[in-house]
Amino acid sequence: MSEDRNSAPFRIEAGLRSQHRNLAARGYWRAFSRKLRYPLGPEPKAVAFIERAIDPDHAISAVSQNGDFLGVAGFKSPEGAFIGGGFRDLAATFGWFGATFRGLLIGILERDCEPGTLLMDGIFVEPHARGRGIGKALLKAIESRAAAMGLHHVRLDVIDTNPRARALYEREGFVEKSVQTLGPLSPVFGFSTATQMTKPVGT
Repeated sequence: MSEDRNSAPFRIEAGLRSQHRNLAARGYWRAFSRKLRYPLGPEPKAVAFIERAIDPDHAISAVSQNGDFLGVAGFKSPEGAFIGGGFRDLAATFGWFGATFRGLLIGILERDCEPGTLLMDGIFVEPHARGRGIGKALLKAIESRAAAMGLHHVRLDVIDTNPRARALYEREGFVEKSVQTLGPLSPVFGFSTATQMTKPVGT
């Protein structure tokens, strides 16, 4: 159980409760719709696809004492990802034609797992729960998961239009490793660069 001095306690737990699946899908879209608007929009279909593609085994959740959903951190491993899914899942939501070009766009954003490194697959906190230390607690939980898996680093990517998130990651010990530029695709995804940041586990 974690607790911020000026707010109610919350719990960090492995996985994602089934009753929180839709809330997590909506929250993920709210957090990342700027870069996913063309690959997955409009919102109703995007949320439907994300909810279908969620893998609870690749999630760490924050919940209130009453069991309310407060936020989630996802991660990717060779066995799967928090937001998984494939062409058939895209086709079930957007049709075969829509799935084809959307799959190509999503492929541009795909990141491969690296040996010894846990790759984060999105993190967000519900708007009403921000300012309570939940994001920091989720990052710590991701680091603990990496240690439990025998990995040595945690990696995440942060886009240039999200300086608030980058500031949090830097406070938590993440450092810049490389920068990817989208070039002419910037208008499609709503950002120009993505910075890869890493942190050694246990530091």
